[in-house]
Amino acid sequence: MAKSPQTPTEPPARAPRKAGRPTSAKPRPPKTPKPAPVEEPVAATPEPNTAPKPEPAPEPAIAAFPGTEQAQLIETLSMNLAKAAMMAQSAIAEAALSQADRPAALSADPFNVAPAMSSVMTSLAARPEKLFHAQADLFGRYMELWASTARQAGGEAPTPAPADKRFRDPAWSENPMFDMMRRSYLLTSDWMNSLIAGVEDIDPTLKRRAQFFTRLLTDAFSPSNFLASNPVALKALAETSGESLVKGMQNFAADLERGGGSLRISQADYGKFVVGENVATAPGQVVWRDELFELIQYAPQGETQHAIPLLIFPPWINKFYIMDLQPGNSLIRWLSAQGFTVFVCSWVNPDLDKAGFGFDDYLQKGIYRAVEKTLEQAGAEQLNAVGYCIGGTLLGAALAHMAAKGDKRVAAATFFAAQHDFKEAGDLLLFTDEHWLNEIERQMDAAGGVLPGAVMAETFNALRSNDLIWSFFISNYLLGKDPPAFDLLFWNADQTRMPKALHMAYLRQMYGANALAQGAFQIGGLTADLSQVSIPLYFQASREDHIAPMNSVYRSARLFGGQDVTFTLAGSGHIAGVINAPVARKYQHWINDQLPETLAEWQAGAVEHPGSWWEHWAGWLHERSGPQIPARDPAKGPLKPIEPAPGSYVKVKS
Repeated sequence: MAKSPQTPTEPPARAPRKAGRPTSAKPRPPKTPKPAPVEEPVAATPEPNTAPKPEPAPEPAIAAFPGTEQAQLIETLSMNLAKAAMMAQSAIAEAALSQADRPAALSADPFNVAPAMSSVMTSLAARPEKLFHAQADLFGRYMELWASTARQAGGEAPTPAPADKRFRDPAWSENPMFDMMRRSYLLTSDWMNSLIAGVEDIDPTLKRRAQFFTRLLTDAFSPSNFLASNPVALKALAETSGESLVKGMQNFAADLERGGGSLRISQADYGKFVVGENVATAPGQVVWRDELFELIQYAPQGETQHAIPLLIFPPWINKFYIMDLQPGNSLIRWLSAQGFTVFVCSWVNPDLDKAGFGFDDYLQKGIYRAVEKTLEQAGAEQLNAVGYCIGGTLLGAALAHMAAKGDKRVAAATFFAAQHDFKEAGDLLLFTDEHWLNEIERQMDAAGGVLPGAVMAETFNALRSNDLIWSFFISNYLLGKDPPAFDLLFWNADQTRMPKALHMAYLRQMYGANALAQGAFQIGGLTADLSQVSIPLYFQASREDHIAPMNSVYRSARLFGGQDVTFTLAGSGHIAGVINAPVARKYQHWINDQLPETLAEWQAGAVEHPGSWWEHWAGWLHERSGPQIPARDPAKGPLKPIEPAPGSYVKVKS
């Protein structure tokens, strides 16, 4: 970095600054003046024309040279702003070079938004009176905003702004300029989203896509996402003399490097967690391993256990240790303490050799083999099964396959946030039109036949962009904060790859054709008929789940043919609604023993209970898990231990 030129106030003999890359410069002390002779104090105050009383000692350097501190702060701020700009420019240039040899995407509009927005504009143009009323409404809202701002400037207490956690910092309301900027943004974004939502006579799928894109757009243009319009970031910039922005650009450069030229925003301090050391630490043994999964049996926490073991199938899109993050919120530890023999199918993180694996492979080599090995190890004839999310979709299809074959090895099954009817599967349906599927297929072909884990992570993040993208953008880059040491977000970023054959079949047949609900899904040489599944079933859904919406899960529960079907609704979302240990005393759940035609009817008759739903489920499971027997030691079963839990497959990074 070039040395800053000396100012005229600097003494000519000043020693040159040493070379280096400081992020904050220390104030330069000026030459200390010689002290004046000390005189005896006088009794009376001197007249204006008399000489002032001399100071007994020299003033500090800053007092001797007024403005030195401010000048130094400005210089430091300027240096840091320049350094941040150079770091950002360098990081972007390196990212561009790393991407230069990669083929461009086949489509400039992978979300296929253009036809949706065209339909919206056509509908609005066909109803000019509606557009006129919308414009008048916007003008009226702004007139009220300006009037409110004028009244506030005159001393009137401000009207509380709409609740929005992006603007909860007091800095947004303390300064009238930022307060008006916030209100103006919220007013305009609400108007724009409402305008799209009110469009009539267009295809519902196109309308939903237009709404989704408009929401993404308005979220992106929030004033909180820009340094110049974010008072919290500007305050941090001033208080740290630009250090916050330098640190933010260091984070930005590191995320670009981590993403290989694509920005991969860090959501957690990934260096704080190690699988098997401070997450996924429940004691157990890997008792079986093949090309598709490791079977883990967990150690008992008492002298006895139920005779019927419990086998959990997690989603292969994520790693199983969401159910074993910390001892205090570990579902696996909690189930073991309740007297269940817990087995978990830990899926392999598939590489290119698994590109051709499809549903039939995951049925025969996954579900069936895991059931076989669990029963062999436990010395039992039946087991109870759990399917989480996409693992539950596969388990449901497998149960239909078993029913068709007369296979009764699964006595009862539980589904966590799992869908079988995809008609109301939420915003993920937007990513399953043929235009987008072709783009996904292109990405998998470019990766050799597997979908990189980061791609699905980006898709899920887009569903909640304010929480999973922009909040970290602001914190990491504009404020220069380190990502939090949060185990759940560490797990969320530890994504797995997916085989092309399996993933494309899942998107096209489940989301696209809703084949499982329609009785048209082929698996293992048979057509899966869920109405033939008559074993006891327990369905859990979460009220705020954006991946497996509660209505979608409820519709799925009604597809099965048995009379013993229980549906429970939990508070919160796709993860926190499921992983909610009773000791946390968080959220709530609703219970209704009936299963009427619609979710609204079910909710009308449901009773709310505080806290976790786990204990209600455990009661249901106890009744269907057989008598107590001496606890099973994973090291003493017929399948010899291979290595301690959590095994090796879960440690493979994408």
